[in-house]
Amino acid sequence: MIREGFRSIKTHSFMSFASVTIIMACLIIMGSVFLLSMNIDHLIGDLEDQNEVVALVDEEYSSEQAQSLQGAVEAVPNVSDAEFVDRAVAMDNFLNNFDSDFRDGIDESVFRHRFVIHLEDIAVMSQTKAALEDIPGIVKVKAHLEYASAFITIRNIVSVVSLVLTVILVFVSVFIMSNTIKLATFGRREEIGIMKMVGATNSFIRLPFIVEGLALGVMGGGLAFLAEWGLYSLLASRLMGTLAGSFISVIPFMQVALPMLIAYLGIGVFVGVFGGVNAIRNYLKV
Repeated sequence: MIREGFRSIKTHSFMSFASVTIIMACLIIMGSVFLLSMNIDHLIGDLEDQNEVVALVDEEYSSEQAQSLQGAVEAVPNVSDAEFVDRAVAMDNFLNNFDSDFRDGIDESVFRHRFVIHLEDIAVMSQTKAALEDIPGIVKVKAHLEYASAFITIRNIVSVVSLVLTVILVFVSVFIMSNTIKLATFGRREEIGIMKMVGATNSFIRLPFIVEGLALGVMGGGLAFLAEWGLYSLLASRLMGTLAGSFISVIPFMQVALPMLIAYLGIGVFVGVFGGVNAIRNYLKV
């Protein structure tokens, strides 16, 4: 019966090809949406990491007194790390953006000691800002709250849209693949009816179709994975060769290759077996 399942793939080669092609197309679409979502989330994460908070120290504090506040700053919840910058370094960092003529008459007393802080989660930036301002010696905290809010909104929209698209594509894919396999078995309804009339059990008839669906699912999932790999690598290399590639980074495919391979094969096998069993259900009623 297992051999019969594999023989049916060759016997009905055109419909087998159609089934594998449909499985590949649907999986590639789902995988592309998933990879796009991951890269957008990764890009937003990079932008979040660059969104710094600057805590200015009281101008009456000496460098040693200001630096002694680092423990209190790092103890604030949601603070990932804090780098102390004294007023001399702050002046150099500021003046590096201007020519030498602009430096005349400016000394380090104009600037304050400060801490450059990175946060673990920018969603609670406003609460972290308030907690930093409560530290004695910290007189002002500069935080781009509007940028943080924009990043959070974009991240939430991308997550919701990706989830909705993935769910829709899963249902559409299962429907299309199931009906393709049904079409493939339509021409064999008389064969199934004859087997049923001569005493074959339902399980005896189903097993070759289960084997056939499983094999088609594995082929479709494996080929879709290889196609996705090649397509993603091609697009990533093209993007890295453009001007935009110098500002953004793309997640390496090998970082997600194993989970995607497992998902592709799993979905392919599930749809193939489900479609094969579901396709002959009505023909068993003889």
